[in-house]
Amino acid sequence: MDKSSSLGIGSRVDHSSFGRGVVVDIASESYVIWFKSQQGTRLIGKDFEGLKVIELAEGGDSGSQISIADIEKALENVLDQRLHEVEMVPLAGKWNRGTLLIKPGDGSLQPKEIPIETFFHKIVMVRDKLRLIEQKINSHKVLNPEDKVELQQYITGVYGSLTTFNVLFKETRHQFKGAGG
Repeated sequence: MDKSSSLGIGSRVDHSSFGRGVVVDIASESYVIWFKSQQGTRLIGKDFEGLKVIELAEGGDSGSQISIADIEKALENVLDQRLHEVEMVPLAGKWNRGTLLIKPGDGSLQPKEIPIETFFHKIVMVRDKLRLIEQKINSHKVLNPEDKVELQQYITGVYGSLTTFNVLFKETRHQFKGAGG
């Protein structure tokens, strides 16, 4: 890291040993950085050479108190980073190189064949977007708790409707779970 630059609270960094993190506090000679891999904070010297800046936030006074707004900004950066990470969701082995056939009832119309991997990828994208909507609802600052519960029930219903596709997932932890699950 360039010694002349000063990281602000909310700066995203990559540490040579601890991986990606977010600056959550600043001391005179060091940064307090929350690292995903550690699920906690570490004190890192400002002159540490193994710290790469991913996204620089405005530098603040080194002796200033951390505010709720600073914490919210740092947390928002961490959550945004996690939301854009892509997790590989494996397809159950028996479906590899398979084909989904959609055959119309009218014999004069052509059936449609789709590789199962393509269909599965779209199902996983739907699941991930639903999870994102859930997170947005739960962290929404204006919705009251009753509205959040009502919207969450709709999403749970959608998950329940999609349980039919659980047969495609190799690992049960990736599957859809409705109100019963």
